[in-house]
Amino acid sequence: MELQFNNKNTKLQQLTDYIQRSIAADELKVGDKLPSINQLSKRFHLSRDTVFKAFTDLKNRKIIDSVHGKNYYVASHSKNVLLLLDEYTPFKEVVYNSLRDKLPSYYEIDLWFHQYNEHLFNQIINNSVGMYNSYLVMNYDNEKFSEALTKIDKRKLLLLDFGKFDKNGYSYVCQDFDIGLYNALETIKDRLRKYRKLFFVLNKYHKHPQSSKMYFSKFCIDNNFPFEIIDEVSEKMAILERAFYLVIKQEDLVTIIKKGKQKNLRSGNDYGILAYNENPLYEVIENGIASIGINWEEMGNHAVDFIVNKTSIQEFLPTEIIVRDSL
Repeated sequence: MELQFNNKNTKLQQLTDYIQRSIAADELKVGDKLPSINQLSKRFHLSRDTVFKAFTDLKNRKIIDSVHGKNYYVASHSKNVLLLLDEYTPFKEVVYNSLRDKLPSYYEIDLWFHQYNEHLFNQIINNSVGMYNSYLVMNYDNEKFSEALTKIDKRKLLLLDFGKFDKNGYSYVCQDFDIGLYNALETIKDRLRKYRKLFFVLNKYHKHPQSSKMYFSKFCIDNNFPFEIIDEVSEKMAILERAFYLVIKQEDLVTIIKKGKQKNLRSGNDYGILAYNENPLYEVIENGIASIGINWEEMGNHAVDFIVNKTSIQEFLPTEIIVRDSL
C-alpha cells in the first residue's frame, strides 16, 4: 500500500491513516516492527517531528508500542469497524449496543451519522476506504445506491435498513417499507375495523420511503377501509373519535396525544395510534403505545455474525407490530 499525499488533510493525519490502513489490511501484523522514524522521514520527505507525532498518536491509541522509545512495533490485535448511520434515534442505539456488547473486546467501533446529506455521506465513505476491517452502512436513500460504496470491498460491507435499490451481490440486513408494511397491517386488520377512518401521517419531505403511502393505500382499498394520507398534524386539525393514526415522527405522536386530551379523548378508547419504530417510552406513555417496525436487536445480531464470522447475508427482516393499549 502506497502513500500519496493530497490537500485534503495534514501530512501528519495522512501518515497516521496510512499506517492504520496497513494494519487493517494485514500488511502489518501484531508484533511486526515498523520502519524507523528516520526511514519514514526519508521515504516520504517528512520531518522527523511529523513521523514522531504520528507514532505518538498511534501509541496513545494502543495500536503500536515501542521499546525504550525506539523500535516501534504493531501492538494492537484490534479490528476496526465503521458504523455509519443516518441519524440518531433510540432504535439505532439498539444496533450500536448489540455490536458493543457482543463483539469481542478487540473490535473498535467508529460511529458516524450522515444526516441524509449526500455530500457528507460520500466524504465519510471516501475518507474511510481501506481504514476498516468491516463497514456497516445505512445508505442515505432507499431508492438509490451510492456510487461511493463501490470503493469498498464487497466482502467487508454490510448494508443496513434501507435497501430497495439493486444491492448487486452485497450483504444486507434491511427492512421492507412496502409489502412489509402491508403484511404487518394485515395482522391487525380485525382490530382496525372498529375505526371509522384510517390516517397515515407522513410528510412528503420526510426521509421515510414515500412508497409506503402506496402500500398503505392498497391495504385500505383491499380491505374497504376509509382512509386519508396527510403531511402532518396541523394546529387546526382536530383529532377524530374512532379514527386510527399511523405516525412516523414522534413529534406527530405527541401532537395527536395532546390534541386528544384537549377534547377529553383517550388513545385506545376513543381513537387508535400506531407509531413507527419501537421506543422504550412507548411502554409507559398513555398506558402503552403500539409500535410497528423491525427487530433492531436482530439486525445488530446479524451484523455481529457478519463481522466476526465473515458470514454473507441477504435478508429483509419482517415488519412486526407490538400491540399495546393504544390499539
